[in-house]
Amino acid sequence: MNGVYLIGRLAADPELRQTGSGVPVTSFTVAVDRPYSKGERQTDWIDIVAWRSTAEFICKYFGKGSPIVIKGRIETRNFEDKQGSKRKSVEVVAEEVEFVPRNTAGGSVTPQERDLTAGSETYYPAEISPEGFAVVDDEDVPF
Repeated sequence: MNGVYLIGRLAADPELRQTGSGVPVTSFTVAVDRPYSKGERQTDWIDIVAWRSTAEFICKYFGKGSPIVIKGRIETRNFEDKQGSKRKSVEVVAEEVEFVPRNTAGGSVTPQERDLTAGSETYYPAEISPEGFAVVDDEDVPF
């Protein structure tokens, strides 16, 4: 089984690119803390790649410093660098991403997040529908 869950923060704004055949893709780095010793923490910098609608979603709603939950798998690639040395690349392919609840007063917030969270102190993304990104209260549901 090859599966990974990460919770971290984007190290930089993601940029949406397209392959030669027009498939959307983005790659970025996520800073993830881990325990070290005596209550200290260290940060691991993990390379992530996302494809298609996941890539578009990330680029639209996440920016530098944004917390993110990533569910994906680890992939490795072998290649030869410009000097002819054999190299290996390890990255996480993001299959699903989610927002992390947070206080909108702190940290970096994208303009789209700011629009979605206007007037509230805490943003709970589980309340957002992927189709319309509208917050729905229990009272609005007819059943």
